Amino acid sequence: MSRTRWAQKRWHWLTGSLKARLIASAILLNLVLLPLIGITLTDAFRVQLTEAAKDELSATLYGILALAEVEQGKLELPQLLQDSQFNVDQSGLYAIITDEDQDEMLWHSQSFIGLPLPKNLPAPPLGESQFSQIVINGKPHFIYSLSASFASASPGGSDLPFCVHILKSTDGFEATLQEFRHQLWQWLALLMLALILIQGGWLWWTLKPLARFRSELAAVQLGQQQRLGSHYPAELEQVAQQLNTLISNELHQRQRYRNALADLAHSLKTPLAILSSIKALPAEALEPINSINANISRQLKRAQAAGNSAWHQGTKVQPIAEKLVRTLKKIYQQKALQLTEQLDEQAMFFGDEADFSEILGNLLDNAFKAATHNVMLSISSDHQRLLIQIEDDGPGVNDQQREQIFQRGVRADTYEQGHGIGLAIVKDLLQSYQGSWQIDTSPTLNGARFSIILPHYRQPQ
Repeated sequence: MSRTRWAQKRWHWLTGSLKARLIASAILLNLVLLPLIGITLTDAFRVQLTEAAKDELSATLYGILALAEVEQGKLELPQLLQDSQFNVDQSGLYAIITDEDQDEMLWHSQSFIGLPLPKNLPAPPLGESQFSQIVINGKPHFIYSLSASFASASPGGSDLPFCVHILKSTDGFEATLQEFRHQLWQWLALLMLALILIQGGWLWWTLKPLARFRSELAAVQLGQQQRLGSHYPAELEQVAQQLNTLISNELHQRQRYRNALADLAHSLKTPLAILSSIKALPAEALEPINSINANISRQLKRAQAAGNSAWHQGTKVQPIAEKLVRTLKKIYQQKALQLTEQLDEQAMFFGDEADFSEILGNLLDNAFKAATHNVMLSISSDHQRLLIQIEDDGPGVNDQQREQIFQRGVRADTYEQGHGIGLAIVKDLLQSYQGSWQIDTSPTLNGARFSIILPHYRQPQ
């Protein structure tokens, strides 16, 4: 199967199933919403962590600034600071004081020994601070800078401007952020799994009435029950009631039609039978009377067919076939025919039982008439169609007969007992059920083979 065809089938399954749509929506919601929550929380935590680092460096800077003194025009600070990280070489926390031009380092903590003065140090305006990042030895650091100035204690002396920089490695910051991110996505994954399970259970509970509705509808179609059950949700209750009403009305209407047609057939056939029995009737009048009688029979059978009705219940094929076979064996017992049957026990005919009996009965009857010793009946089915094949070892049907045999009043010469109406009725019924037929030579018995295909799901006419 090509990728395009596979994709089309998957898309058809997704768009053609309400359950698939709901499942896809729930999964898509989880896959979109929870990652967005994770990204938003991670970004918010980064901002808060950055603000905390800024506040920490600001407090440290003002603590160092409080220790600064000016003696003889020079800035003086203690060599050792209270925070031990300032006293350990390259500890990751550094304090630097530079002149206002950032060219000369006036003082630095013991931890900065051996490190070069960074370039592009921030130079905020006097009295203002700045928080940013800077790279030292290829590693990123936070830096908090403040520009200040000590006024001269002696009259006429010059002020001492300077800039204090507190630098701290971002390793701890990144480690904390990474740990938070790891924990957050771990919990979000568990939450996603829990939500999928909860939503799956919720969808199962929500769609359970639809599954029951579908199951009962299939049972009605298979003839296992006569109507849909009750106690459906409000959204389905009205649909179930209307379907039950439709099924009931259709069955009653069909029965009324058949009763009326039976009465009509009786009222017409009785006068015709009386006319046929009149001995004084000219011989040339008998033929049109018999023709009228045959036409009435055919049209009544055609009108009684349920192929165009609005609803069809499933009918098991095997019991009908076995019943017809038993009857025909009794009728043609003098021929002592050998019948071979291959019947699918699960085969269903989605239509009226009388219609199927009419189709199969006429075809079997013609096979019994034509056969010399053997008749084969094969019935199989799948999800899309019902296949019927009837074969005999008679003389077969030639090409010209194959074209004419389903026409009204026409019969094959070998079917001497036939009256030419049965197969025409079969044709009408097959057309009504959108079925198809084929006549060829039996590869096993060398006689005629009739192949009938009836679709399980018909298109609206």
